[in-house]
Order: sequence, then structure tokens, then C-alpha cells
Amino acid sequence: MFSLLRTNRQKAPAPSRPVLHLSGPRLRAAFESLVEAAEATGGVERYVGALALKASLFEEVLGKGRVHELTEAEFLDLASFITPVRRRIGAWLAHNGFESLHPRLIKLLNGWSDVSTTDQRMATFCAGIPEDREHRWVRDLGAEVLHYTAPHHYPLMTRWVWDARVNTGVLREIWHDDNGVPAGKLHIADDFATFAMLREELESFLGDNGVFRDMPFYVDILCAHVYAGYINDKGGAYLRADFCGQVQEDSMAHTRRLLGLDAVDTESGRTRLKLIDGEAHVLGEQRR
Repeated sequence: MFSLLRTNRQKAPAPSRPVLHLSGPRLRAAFESLVEAAEATGGVERYVGALALKASLFEEVLGKGRVHELTEAEFLDLASFITPVRRRIGAWLAHNGFESLHPRLIKLLNGWSDVSTTDQRMATFCAGIPEDREHRWVRDLGAEVLHYTAPHHYPLMTRWVWDARVNTGVLREIWHDDNGVPAGKLHIADDFATFAMLREELESFLGDNGVFRDMPFYVDILCAHVYAGYINDKGGAYLRADFCGQVQEDSMAHTRRLLGLDAVDTESGRTRLKLIDGEAHVLGEQRR
């Protein structure tokens, strides 16, 4: 009997893994473009270092249970580095209060080491908030909190990486299709399994191209540069309101914005996060 039980356990099917048909030529072109474009501002390694600092800030404020003691000022510091969030969070907090958001963050990070509950925790985090244009930043907030608090556990699961509902994102731009970017709908879920598989595929590609460390951040930068190309070349109407600004453009401008690396004026400490009164949040400043 026990032998039979062991046999049955051994034959239990493994969880299904999504199959992603990625284009090698598009990835190589994007990676070569990234290396060339980043050279003028210090090289790709400088962006990797900036993302590592961003992650260290998230881990310092939210990691190891510290999310329970999170203050509103600390949250605003983090939100400043998430582009879609910083554009809308001020008005939302003015009407709903930080005290309504804080428990959601706690539940999102509760049991963070168990990635099998990721989709459930993300759904709980977003539940009860309208799924409309004004609140689409909520998913991006949850995705960046998970990823930058524990970058080796969670891939970046933002809308611009892949949004199945509107069928847009990085995944679509690097999908293998003999006729260019596919015109039809990609029937690929935007769940943890898909994002984890995408990261696995991109890490393999980067390894083949000589990248062997800081993989989570190299993947982030490569993804951002892919989608920045979409915004630059085709207008990116769906996310242009979230990721375009009134600054002089350069070849890495949208890449930086997607990653939130343009958040702070280093001289004044002012961020791009605007509060309900129109004032810019200052990094580290307590609200009165």
C-alpha cells in the first residue's frame, strides 16, 4: 500500500508552465540598442546600480515585517519611484487615506516567501478598487512592491510588461511571429506563472550574451528598453499618459521613466510625486 502511494506521488503531474514564443532577433536588437543607448549616460551598469539602490530602499522600508510600521511619508518615498503611481496616488490618498492602503500592503507581503500564493495576494490587494483608467496604477503598485522588496523571488509583473486585458506590453513586442508583431490577441495570462517564465527566458538570453550577475535588474532594464521602443516608435497611446513627460527626450528617457529612475531632483530632493495641493513630495519629508 505504501509502495503504491509513493508511486502515485511520483507520477503526479507537475504544474503546467506557459509556453512563450519569443523572438531571438528582436531580443538581440533590443539588447544591442540598450547597450548603445545607455553608453552616453554611463552604461547599462549604471542603470543596474540605480535599480539595486531602488530595491534596497524597498527592502529597507518593507522587508522583514517592517511593512507593519510603514509610515505615510515612507510610502510616498517608495511611490515616487513608481511612475504610474506617483501621477495619481496623491488624489487617491486625499480621498481614501493612507490607513485604507496600509492593510493592503501588509496582506500583500504576508507570506511573501511562498510564491504559489502570489496571484491570490495580488487579487486581494486590488480587490474593491475600481478597474478603470483612474485606478489602473493599483496593479503596478502591487507588482513593484513585490518585485523590488524581493527581486529574486518575484519578476516585475507590471502592466507594461504584459497586460492580457488590453493585449499590450513587452511580451507582445518580443513575441515570435513571421510577419512582425502579431496582429491578433495573444492568449497568454498575466499571472505569476507567465511573468516567471518570461524572466526565466530572458535570463537565459542574457546569460548567452555574457550577463551573469544582477539578473533581475538586467531583465528589468531590457524589458523597459523594449517597451520604451514601442512608446517612441508607435506612440504607445495606452500608457503614454502614464509614462510621457514634458522633458527633453533622449534615447533612454522612456526607459528611465518606466523604471521610475527619474523620480528625484538630486539637488532639491523634490520628487515627481504630486500631492493633492499640487506640491511636489520631497524625499524623506514628513507630511504636516
